[in-house]
Amino acid sequence: MIVGLTGGLACGKSFVASALRNMGAYVVEADDLGRAVIAPGGEAVDAVLREFGTTDRQRLATRVFTDPEALVRLNAIIHPAVRARALREFASIHARDPHAIIIYVAAILFESGANRETSKVITVNCTPAQQVERALERQGATLKDVEARIAGQMPVEQKAALADFIIDASGAKDETLRQTKIVFEELKKLASL
Repeated sequence: MIVGLTGGLACGKSFVASALRNMGAYVVEADDLGRAVIAPGGEAVDAVLREFGTTDRQRLATRVFTDPEALVRLNAIIHPAVRARALREFASIHARDPHAIIIYVAAILFESGANRETSKVITVNCTPAQQVERALERQGATLKDVEARIAGQMPVEQKAALADFIIDASGAKDETLRQTKIVFEELKKLASL
């Protein structure tokens, strides 16, 4: 079973993914795959260099989150390579563990169409104010960049409406963990059908 895990910037996806990993799920991070495809020797490095002149993620982010057309061009290069890597990773995990619950963490799961590869989707959300506050705690974050990134993503409410499960990460971590355990138990039941 492949389960998409999504949510807006700084909504708590990493915390939930870590908890699910500790509960026994396999976790595949789209962000890690995205780094790999533009690293030296990666499938998308040459095309990104031709189009943007750099593969530095910070410089790319600064450019594409203020230029929607550039974001579309970057995604058109990176998403197919990330998808191919993800499918290989899913197949590898399944070969080792046919009953695996694989959590595919992708901030832009719906926007990229990666939700089509999943059986179920979990959306993690929090309040908009918390989202900005949490994002600003990250090293090098500026309000302008945070607002641009949030504006470039599908609204959390829309992701929640498309999800099979919603985890509200606006409260204490213990409460988020409690909800995560409930969702994982439900996923285990579904996986055993």
